[in-house]
Amino acid sequence: MILPETYIAALVLAILAAICWGSWANTYKLAGRQRFELFYWDYALGVLVAAILAAFTFGSLGFNVAGGGGGFAFVDDLMLHASKHSWAYGFAAGIVFNLGTILLVAAMSLAGMSLAFPVGLGLAAVVAILLALIDRAHVNAVLLLSTLVLILAAVMLDVFAYRAVARRRSQEAIKTGRTKSTKVTVSWKGIVLALIGGPLVGLCFPLIDRSRTPDTGMGPYAAAFMFAAGVLVSTFAYNLLLMNLPIRGEPIEVLQYLRQPKKSHLLPLLGGMVWAAGTVCLFVATSAVAAAATQGPDPLPLLGPNAGILVVLAAALLSGLCGLFVWKELKDAPERARSLAALALVLLLTSLALFLVSPPFTA
Repeated sequence: MILPETYIAALVLAILAAICWGSWANTYKLAGRQRFELFYWDYALGVLVAAILAAFTFGSLGFNVAGGGGGFAFVDDLMLHASKHSWAYGFAAGIVFNLGTILLVAAMSLAGMSLAFPVGLGLAAVVAILLALIDRAHVNAVLLLSTLVLILAAVMLDVFAYRAVARRRSQEAIKTGRTKSTKVTVSWKGIVLALIGGPLVGLCFPLIDRSRTPDTGMGPYAAAFMFAAGVLVSTFAYNLLLMNLPIRGEPIEVLQYLRQPKKSHLLPLLGGMVWAAGTVCLFVATSAVAAAATQGPDPLPLLGPNAGILVVLAAALLSGLCGLFVWKELKDAPERARSLAALALVLLLTSLALFLVSPPFTA
């Protein structure tokens, strides 16, 4: 399998992972008015397709990027080297992650990309940091506490921005006669879904770590495959439930998914493949830890256990930027909402920089 042996190679892969995780949701925006439940079937399929393609190409070649041995090929790694326990952990990580992600996509359908993803992925980073600290020592408590405070402050600012947007929508509904009530109300459904989905995403990281233990754990391509399998299989339970008990609108029949035009399946498939490509890049990048350690101290903690958290924070920032400035989701929102959302992104950027210079977690 192809694995990086230099810090620069792993750094490039980690950056690609952050770009993929922070940009795949643009395919949902490009899909227009497609219900997120219909979008998600093809998204989940795209995740598995991309993981399989990576496994049987890069994961099955015999040389790494530096020209040396790449370790086990994908099939040997999965069938001969990895234990069944590591399979279970990787599959379970996909199930947990998928529940968080489908709730985030539901939140995006209500609150927009600029608010739902920074809130959800910000909380995912908080949960991942706290879980990583449980069994690791030798950390800079001041830097990590400051990072957590900045992330939580950004989340709160986005919650306030959401409230301002929801109040404006309620006022417009009253003025245009779309509601019989004359009382301004705020529907918190969109932001609540993000507040629930985000921590679930963060909970998958310990499971991923357990699936990749040095002795009997899976390599990066096998781990990505089992993770993607968990995503696709669990989608049948999660999405069928949401189709029958929708977040918004009327219930949807499975036949409605089959009746869609063929071209409507392309963007969701692409979105899933982009996300899976980022996941493979992240898993492969973190496999370079041992190789980098032989070259002296890492200039940045990106190669260590911090990698996944950094990618989540960068994805939260990038998705927020796309929603705010590319899709201009808040252009008709109150000025206060736009200012709060922009300030939240500044705080996320600051927290990312602060976490980047924090010493890597050590056991």
